[in-house]
Amino acid sequence: MATSPLLDLDAALREEPAPQLEVVPQLEPAPQLELAAPMESVESSPQPGEDSGLEIENITPPVPETLDETGLPGSMLEQLILKLLYTRGDLVGRDLSKALGLKFSLIEEFIDFLKRQHLILAKTSMGMGDSTTLFALTEAGRNLARDGMENSQYTGPAPVPLYQYNYIVRRQRRKDGWLTQEALAHAYRKMVMTPQLLAKIGPAVSSGNSFLIYGQPGNGKTFLAEALGNLDDSPIYVPYAIECQGAVIQVFDPVYHQPIEDPAGQCVFAVDEPYDRRWVKCRRPFIVTGGELTLDMLDLKYNSTSKIYDAPYQVKANNGIYLIDDFGRQLCSPAEVLNRWIVPMERRVDYLRFQSGGKMTVPFEAFLVFSTNLKPEQLGDEAFLRRIQYKMLLRSPDEREFTSIFLQFCESRNLACDAAIVARFIERHYQRDAKPFRRCHPRDVLSHAIDLIHFEKLPNELNDDLLDRAFESCFLEEDGD
Repeated sequence: MATSPLLDLDAALREEPAPQLEVVPQLEPAPQLELAAPMESVESSPQPGEDSGLEIENITPPVPETLDETGLPGSMLEQLILKLLYTRGDLVGRDLSKALGLKFSLIEEFIDFLKRQHLILAKTSMGMGDSTTLFALTEAGRNLARDGMENSQYTGPAPVPLYQYNYIVRRQRRKDGWLTQEALAHAYRKMVMTPQLLAKIGPAVSSGNSFLIYGQPGNGKTFLAEALGNLDDSPIYVPYAIECQGAVIQVFDPVYHQPIEDPAGQCVFAVDEPYDRRWVKCRRPFIVTGGELTLDMLDLKYNSTSKIYDAPYQVKANNGIYLIDDFGRQLCSPAEVLNRWIVPMERRVDYLRFQSGGKMTVPFEAFLVFSTNLKPEQLGDEAFLRRIQYKMLLRSPDEREFTSIFLQFCESRNLACDAAIVARFIERHYQRDAKPFRRCHPRDVLSHAIDLIHFEKLPNELNDDLLDRAFESCFLEEDGD
């Protein structure tokens, strides 16, 4: 009988010294990965730019065939089976398997054991084995499930052990040179961008290191950062939950993770799963937090009722982008936030604390972007700011760029306008009073003009009077009294 490649690698890597990992050649059907040996630390993982030999495409969490390949203790699967029957009621074997995210052949021995222990019973069967049998809890099973719910109310798919999570996240890292100038220009096609600005953004995004965007409010810093979320549509895999030190940490969040339908997995005639169903195939996440951010939100959040942990934002953002908007306006100081990120930004690892005082080490593979209206010297001293690899001042537009933004917005709203009207508008409201240009002004003024057109049933075209009225409703005026 052939030994599982997952077990071979697992056993080999437990010995000292630790051998180098090798990438398994991709085969048909979907390529599978060998999972690294159990380990709590990820500090030895290759850093960006190193020739790790591990940056491969089509990363697919392999379907576990045995209990050892799940990386979980059998007692946890037994508890999950009992709790699922307790919370969902009677379940057919294949539905129980689907709820756990595991093959029925893998959990069949646990079902047999629980039946022998008189904890579950078979109520009805379609005569095609336990996969079509309806199972229910006995009174003893119900009592045991109730005791299990006291320890943890988690009843989702079986968790992924921390070492498997670390392995997959590292291998979903974007490859060096993944970003092209054409792709970057396409992402900003709806913005008026100069070649000089794109040349500043490109290297920062391509590197995946930390990035600070600063400048006056209204110049599109947040919009510029959010457009990065459409750059890379390659899928990644996010686990429903992680298991570490006996605790369950929920990672998948439908608010931030957008699942991708897998045609192979939807086929009713499919015999084998295309990947481990304890993971969800998703778009790369883009997460934004603003002034509401506190330091507590960047650590494990424990629910004392469910006895389950929720992963912090940076873990949910792994292999994607995490934007801290309005940096410097948080309840904690900028220095405290930057102190929190010193180790993750430099070592690509993060340390999270359990309520018991224990710690877990996870990869930090999120592209960290800071956006602020404050001047850099208001955020911290040179030593702090040096931790952020890339900085970019987003300057206010000049008259030519402002005009281009104005006309482009008109075109997007099918609003008739010509450059002469814009020139007169700029002369009246900007040049006379030396009012600074902002990238948001054309959108704001023109949105008000459109509202006036709709309310007064005017022709869908601009004129000087309409723009003057729209401008007055946008900006504060000094009280002459």
